Formats: sequence, structure tokens, C-alpha cells
Amino acid sequence: MNWLDTPCPVRDPHYQQHAEQRQSQLTKPPGSLGRLEKCAIRLADLQQTNQPDVESIAISVFAADHGVAAEGVSAFPQEVTVQMVANFLHGGAAISVMAKHLDARLEVVDVGTLSPLPEQQGLVSHRAGNGTANSVNQPAMTQQQLEVALSAGREAIERARQQDAKLFIGGEMGIANTTSAAVLYSALLGLTAEQSTGAGTGLDDKGIQHKTDIVSQILKRHESCGDDALQWLRCTGGFEIAALTGAYIRAAQCGIPILVDGFISTAAALCAVKLLPGVNDYLFFSHLSAEQGHHIALEMLQQQPLLDLGMRLGEGSGAAVAASLLQSACVLHNQMATFAEAAVSSKQ
Repeated sequence: MNWLDTPCPVRDPHYQQHAEQRQSQLTKPPGSLGRLEKCAIRLADLQQTNQPDVESIAISVFAADHGVAAEGVSAFPQEVTVQMVANFLHGGAAISVMAKHLDARLEVVDVGTLSPLPEQQGLVSHRAGNGTANSVNQPAMTQQQLEVALSAGREAIERARQQDAKLFIGGEMGIANTTSAAVLYSALLGLTAEQSTGAGTGLDDKGIQHKTDIVSQILKRHESCGDDALQWLRCTGGFEIAALTGAYIRAAQCGIPILVDGFISTAAALCAVKLLPGVNDYLFFSHLSAEQGHHIALEMLQQQPLLDLGMRLGEGSGAAVAASLLQSACVLHNQMATFAEAAVSSKQ
């Protein structure tokens, strides 16, 4: 997995400086477009261009099953993973609707559902196994499975590059994956199980307590991982979180800005940044998840979400909703007139 160590591009500061200068010349009071201005400047820097553009969007939703689902940590049965994959491909899911609205390229990557899915348009098979093992009892995946799952994310970015994507959104689907994500939050941020565990798909108070107990057991079972993010990812799962981690790392290495979704996607982002700190520069966080612990992760990464709508659906849906904000930031930056062009007197 030597590719994980490839550094992110060295950026020419000219593009950021040019973007800052342009923002100061546009027909508006300085700073009056708020964070949209900062988004445009960041995108110009990351894309190394004077005309930032995120109209071409690649969306990859990674799907996999979790052995820890056997512990009763989800309000939904495990077969929902495969059923939702079918819903993605048939256009009925939130991410499917938003991808169509954005005219974005959407693919679903089977990284390890319980059984292989039949070949169909829009589905990519890059399987690491028939779901992960139950992390309460053993590591969720072998080292080889981890490498396969990470490479599923890397290959998704290579496909995005071939399509000349200007922005990458990663989504996920996997019943019980908020449990795996909660373990990663605790392990990587030093949180207690109570701080990182939430309702997930809609557990009641009793269900949340049981889930919290399971998270505690997993943390205890694999405490020998120490502060090694890669080993926590291997021992906790899931395949789809590992694929997202690989995708974020490869996107940053290729200079592609990333719009991160919610709680589970941020768990992958935490792993990616731990493994390659330069990835953090390329991350835009779409929204503040209603899942517990998400705000702590954003604070650690020194990132501010674009939206706070109380969302906790996953799939990449929050990122897809926020994508139009980044598109607006670019259009305003590129198309507004300067004071000189509009013959408007500038600030004294």
C-alpha cells in the first residue's frame, strides 16, 4: 500500500493570491458574500486555476455489510443494505435524486455486501469479502481485505479523473456502519463510547445504550491498535469506510477537492487525515450531522460545515445538497463584474 504515502501536490500560491485580489475588486462590500468568498478562494487554490469550477461532479457510493450487525445495533435488518443499493441504481434514493439534479455521475461500488450483486448499469464490483467479521469477537477484516477495500476507493478516483471531475463526493451504505464509525471516532479522537454513539438509523434510548455498550466492547477488544489509524480501520471496519478513506487520500493526491458528507464519511476523513495530513486541505464538509460526536471531529480537523440542517441520512445526500453552494461560490467569483468593469466607484 505504498500509494498511501504519495504526498499531496505542492501548490503555487499565485492562484490563491489572484483569487483574493479578484474578490477585493468585485462589485460588493468586502466580505459581504461571507464564506462563499472563502470557498471560491480555496477552490481556486486547490484546483490551481483562476477560474474555479465544480460543475463536473463524481459521486461514488460504497456499499458493504457489517458483521457487528449481529449484535442488534441497528433499527433496520441487514438485508436493507442490498435493498438500498437497488434503490440507488433505480433512481429512488435521496442521493440518486440529487445526483440527477446536479447532473453528476453516480456509481455504486459493491465493496462487500453479504452476497455479490448481479451485474447492472451503474454498479461497480470491487469486493473485499462477504461483509466484515463481527468486530466484537475478532478484527473486522484481514490485512488483505483492508488493502482491497482501500484500493476500491483509489480506483473510484481514477475513474473520476478519466471523467475530468472537478469535485468528488463519497457516499456509503451499510447497515450497522454507525457503530463502526463511532468506534473510529472514539479511537482516533479519544472520546468515550457515550460521546461518540448516537441513534444511527433511529434507535430508542434503550437501543442507544445497547449500542454504546457494544462500542465499548469493541474499543476494549482492539485497544492494542493504540493510535494506529490503519489498524483501527482494519479491526473495526467497514469495507465501505475503508474505501472512502482510500478515495479521500487518492483524490487529494490528484488535486481533486472533496465534499464530505456526514458522520460516517467523516470517520473515513479522520482516518485519511491521520494517514496523510495534507488531505485535510482538500476537504470541504457539507453539513453538521445530527449524530453525536460529529461536531467534535470537525473541531479537531479545524473545519466548519457549510450547512446545519439536522440531517443524518448518509448516502452522500448532505454533500449533494451542499454542492450547489460551492457551485454558487464559483459562479459568483468568475462572473461578477469588478468595480472597474462596471464603472462603479469602489470603497474609499
